[in-house]
Amino acid sequence: QEQLVESGGGLVQAGDSLRISCAASGRTFSRYAMGWFRQAPGKEREFVATISWSGSGTYYANSVKGRFTISRDNAKNTVYLQMNSLKPEDTAVYYCAAKEGRSSGSYYLASWNYDYWGQGTQVTVSS
Repeated sequence: QEQLVESGGGLVQAGDSLRISCAASGRTFSRYAMGWFRQAPGKEREFVATISWSGSGTYYANSVKGRFTISRDNAKNTVYLQMNSLKPEDTAVYYCAAKEGRSSGSYYLASWNYDYWGQGTQVTVSS
């Protein structure tokens, strides 16, 4: 059982950077692929980025590719999302999710793959 807690959200201006974190409490975090998703008001939850449990595999949504970087520190049971060149359209609640990976390089894009979810952290980008 994994419990996930996001942190680091806040209000920033367009062009700024922000790093959000997701801390996991389970003992098997190093075997979980992790994902970041976001949901803006009135919109469906959408995929942002994912990383395999080894960190060797990553994948990004086109809308954030080149601006966002997902990383993890298995010793700290934490996954990060570094967000640069933020835009007002990045405003959303950001959720992290975990799924036991099939292999060290496996990652997952679809939300239905994930078994555990955090409560979310608000990121607001003003223009």
